[in-house]
Amino acid sequence: MKTDDVKALIGALKQKKTGMYRKDFLLTWEKSRDELEATFLVAEALRLMRDAGISPRLWDSGIAVSNFRDNSTRTRFSYSSACDLLGLYVQDLDEGKSQIAHGETVRETANMISFLTEAIGIRDDMYLGEGDKYQREVGRSLDDGVAAGVLPDRPTIVNLQSDIDHPTQSMADLLHLAKHFGGLDKLKGKKLAMTWAYSPSYGKPLSVPQGIIGLASRFGMDVTLAHPEGYDLIPEVVELSKKQAKESGGSFSHVTSMDEAFKDADIVYPKSWAPFHVMQQRVPLLHSGDQAGLKELEKSCLANNARFTDWECTEEKMKLTKGGKALYMHCLPADITGVSCKAGEVAASVFDRYRDDTYREASWKPYIIAAMILLGKRKDPAATLEALLERGTPRTV
Repeated sequence: MKTDDVKALIGALKQKKTGMYRKDFLLTWEKSRDELEATFLVAEALRLMRDAGISPRLWDSGIAVSNFRDNSTRTRFSYSSACDLLGLYVQDLDEGKSQIAHGETVRETANMISFLTEAIGIRDDMYLGEGDKYQREVGRSLDDGVAAGVLPDRPTIVNLQSDIDHPTQSMADLLHLAKHFGGLDKLKGKKLAMTWAYSPSYGKPLSVPQGIIGLASRFGMDVTLAHPEGYDLIPEVVELSKKQAKESGGSFSHVTSMDEAFKDADIVYPKSWAPFHVMQQRVPLLHSGDQAGLKELEKSCLANNARFTDWECTEEKMKLTKGGKALYMHCLPADITGVSCKAGEVAASVFDRYRDDTYREASWKPYIIAAMILLGKRKDPAATLEALLERGTPRTV
């Protein structure tokens, strides 16, 4: 029975030492191993409850603010789904229609949107060096509001993608891997190839590959990062991942060959991203609205990308993986050769074979986000889940 499975997850949750109450979820490497595992347990429990027809709503009223400063499909809908699952109404913060356009400060905005707000989801990944900084400024503003007695409670901030990390994506990815391989403990020693792949576009954030290596390295996996020379990630994140891999009993290698990365891999994650130095160059151009400068930068970057069209996840490269059957992963949307573009990250035949797997991968994101919110808003998450289970409110009549 699904309810028995939920009870088992709650029992495991009681064994985890967490300090997530009234804390934001910004970077996975700021969370302890117990806190990461607690998030997985809550996410799985919420999913099982919904599947069993039991409502996991914590609130009968309240707002969840959605602040997307960049375009999104999967994460935007995942956030809305997660908030609705918990009983919250989602309100978009459209900065173009707010007083932010007239110079309203971050402190003022953060307090004005938070009187009846339980969670704030923020996506800010376009400006290297600024997305994570902005999320933390919102957090400090909320702390000040609570301390001054202006706000009755502290909304929890969930990082829906910053310039540094994409924790809702990487956490969903890792839970997908745990389910695929039979448990978190089964991930130790598995080789994961996080590789750059060709795309006919430029300016894709660094936060997905950084999120993957920054999380997988916590669970004893053998992580291989691969990209052409010059397509570096933020150096501090790479160094942190190396350190974490050593501490967890895994390994970390950094190569410039896609074939080498794919060799004997259990999991492959071919994904395009813009070079670190390019993302640095974009920031002042974006701020100044220098369209000519941005066009010139794009032109030079696309020309450089074109040198590496062979960095594609093909059937031939998949044969290099362990038994030729590595699990293909992608955060979506993928650049599929001959489908969404002339040449891209992955061959159509490879993507088609793993299409359902990538959908299963994505399906965990709403539950991961809901778990992050619950853990930030409830001091005793196990007791909260027990109460929801005992209440047994049906989702449908």
